[in-house]
Amino acid sequence: MILSIEQLSVRSREKALVHEVSLSIRKGEWFALVGQSGSGKSLLSQAVGQMLPSNLRADGQILFQGLDLLKLPPSRARSIRGRTLSYVFQDYQGSFTPFRTIGQHFDEYQKTHGIAPVAVRKQRAVEALESVGLDGQLLFRYPFQLSGGQLQRTSIAIALLLSPELLIADEVTTALDSVSAHRILQLLAAKQRQTGCAILFITHDWRHVRRYAQRIAVMKEGKMVESGSRDRILDHPQHDYTRQLIQAAPVLPVPESNLPSSLMEVER
Repeated sequence: MILSIEQLSVRSREKALVHEVSLSIRKGEWFALVGQSGSGKSLLSQAVGQMLPSNLRADGQILFQGLDLLKLPPSRARSIRGRTLSYVFQDYQGSFTPFRTIGQHFDEYQKTHGIAPVAVRKQRAVEALESVGLDGQLLFRYPFQLSGGQLQRTSIAIALLLSPELLIADEVTTALDSVSAHRILQLLAAKQRQTGCAILFITHDWRHVRRYAQRIAVMKEGKMVESGSRDRILDHPQHDYTRQLIQAAPVLPVPESNLPSSLMEVER
């Protein structure tokens, strides 16, 4: 297992927001964590990377590559986050500082993790952009000069830059239209095949779960109510809440595209 979470709880002073959740993710697996807003999905993902707000506390055990992430000092957690454990967030625009170029974002990210010299960092940045179907010249542009789809792909390129073993994708398609969302997930699937990384895919969209996930866990009000293989959960859900979610999900065709399996066409 690349990640094992045991009896994880996240608490504020007043109450528990995540209640003793346990799950495990295998190497190279696409694992979907599903639930409605407020179910605790994002809090769980933030606890993995020691990214919880200061007023919240996590208890339990989070084992990643043999290390209990909850017991690591913040400096060690930061060194792991971004290198072997990486994130792509729903608010991709908020991940970029508006007065820095895309190239400066790549450069700062690599310097933080000890990549040198400058020429190497620039070459790696160009290759990362090209690997997600973008032109290396975007390094000289500012975030506001890129479309939403380009920014999201750029955030994926940065997240995968150092070949992490686990990528946490938290509602990465929520702010995108259906076609762009499909293309982003195609890209993630292609990158997963290329790198062999595992993906913790946090979502409320069952169409994407059906298409990409290998195993599924369902959360409600901070508790895990059900987990299992994709086919078992979708075809034979055991919990009433899971059945309600699946029945309420729109059955719409996922738009197909003529994009290559490894990367996407550059947006003009």
